[in-house]
Amino acid sequence: MKGQKPAIAAAGTFLSLFTFSQIYQKAVFPKITPISERLEEKHWVASSNSWLDRKVCNWFGFCGLAHLNQSRWTDKKAKGNHRKQQRPWSGVNEDVDSIDLDTFWTSATTNPEDWSEEERILREIPEYVLEHAPYIHLYSGEEFWPCDIAEHLIHTTPHLNYTPLQASSDHPNLTNLNDLNRWGRFVYLQSDDNVEERPEWLGGETNIPNIPDPDPWAKWDEQIGQRFEEDTDAEGEDWWEVGVGDTVDKGGIRPVSGPITEPVTVPTNTAEGEDLLHKIDKQWQPELARRKLGKEIVGGRSGAPAVLIVVDKGDGVVDAFWFFFYSYNLGNTVFNVRFGNHVGDWEHTVVRFQHGKPKAVFFSEHSFGEAYTYEAVEKIGKRPVGYSATGTHAMYATADTHPYILPGGILHDVTDRGPLWDPLLNVHSFTYDYTNDTLRSSNVTPHAPIGWFYFMGHWGDKFYPLSDPRQYRFLGQYHYVNGPLGPRFKNLGRKHVCQGNGECLIKAWVGPKRARRMRRFPGVGEGEEMSEEDVRRFVGPEHEDTA
Repeated sequence: MKGQKPAIAAAGTFLSLFTFSQIYQKAVFPKITPISERLEEKHWVASSNSWLDRKVCNWFGFCGLAHLNQSRWTDKKAKGNHRKQQRPWSGVNEDVDSIDLDTFWTSATTNPEDWSEEERILREIPEYVLEHAPYIHLYSGEEFWPCDIAEHLIHTTPHLNYTPLQASSDHPNLTNLNDLNRWGRFVYLQSDDNVEERPEWLGGETNIPNIPDPDPWAKWDEQIGQRFEEDTDAEGEDWWEVGVGDTVDKGGIRPVSGPITEPVTVPTNTAEGEDLLHKIDKQWQPELARRKLGKEIVGGRSGAPAVLIVVDKGDGVVDAFWFFFYSYNLGNTVFNVRFGNHVGDWEHTVVRFQHGKPKAVFFSEHSFGEAYTYEAVEKIGKRPVGYSATGTHAMYATADTHPYILPGGILHDVTDRGPLWDPLLNVHSFTYDYTNDTLRSSNVTPHAPIGWFYFMGHWGDKFYPLSDPRQYRFLGQYHYVNGPLGPRFKNLGRKHVCQGNGECLIKAWVGPKRARRMRRFPGVGEGEEMSEEDVRRFVGPEHEDTA
């Protein structure tokens, strides 16, 4: 009997793990894994050359165990070891640093002198949008800084799934990137370099903004957690829900060709899911910023341009989308195992206005985000301040540790008051009509191209097969996931300021204290005090105000 006990214990452990894994993979895995990965589950598992690996993956959800120690991203010795690259360009070996990226950003053929008065109005960026442009604190220990999408295209080659579509020296540019749409939605801009070797362009170190001086945020620390009174302006009721929201025709993603006779916006939840994002500028930006601010510039300039897309929702409501691009997303770790790496990363902040007055601010966080009243968020002058998390670049309203998804803070982002980035000093701006999917270069940057915006594919590699030594998966979470879709797929026609069109919680506070005054909950009147039941129902007991 004594000899049987270890065997029985081992068998019991095996069956328990097997049962838990099967329940997890059938009940939880489909809910947390993007559909693009789920559709290729069988092919992905079958790509492994190891019979044992395939069986363990199917039975227990542990895939690529032998690859775990081969990941250089978890090796501290690899930090800072960025490798400078030379890439073929125009048939010759030329250092990418010698390429003038500004030429790509001024390649549009439109001539402002030919615009009609109606066309000028459609392309105009309102003064108040620039006056309330956000500042962004990047993380002080960041390793992957903002990048220029024009340079990103130089270091990537379009692939149809895993098959290259053209030579690595024949790069698309910002003007013709949408020509790749003829291959459909499964085009990926795959890195020409092994990202595990940390090529220099991936880190964007040349784009680190200067740290401002003197310290402009000292007084703000004393205000964290304060209650901010609701805006009682009657106009505030009209901006809560606007436009047609997240709609699309039966064909999925409408191709950008020919006339569109019915309202349509590109959806947030596409068929592939969300995971299917310092040289002196000779152009207008510094002078414009000084003119708008009327004082010395506080934040630093980055060589990586931001993208501003202004969307008029009607009834005086305007959404200003500020997009920030990074060439690499370093995922977070759970028990010292890293998940969620991907090439290409689009993040954004939205400021919603009504009749020229800022009403709310939204910060994107992974596939979700949080919205606040304009009064609640930190500001420098009139301009709201956001924080970019280390590695993932998720956006937050405070410098802090930010748990998400998993309980107990096991999975979390970290932000701090690192270099202060002023996107207004280097931005390319556009206006967008979401009812007919039309992007226009603005009166501020009239020669900015628009082809890149209509690219339907992914701004990074396709998630690596199980046979790739860089890849593994535990309980549905991949080490490398798909590169993201671009700004066109961020629900620019959204009704609420939040990412989706479901419930939108707009907080009237930031920081650890949770004031009980919020804006526009279902079942709670405008400006009413929330009951204990309402607090639990909408924000959970862990967010109650215990003061």
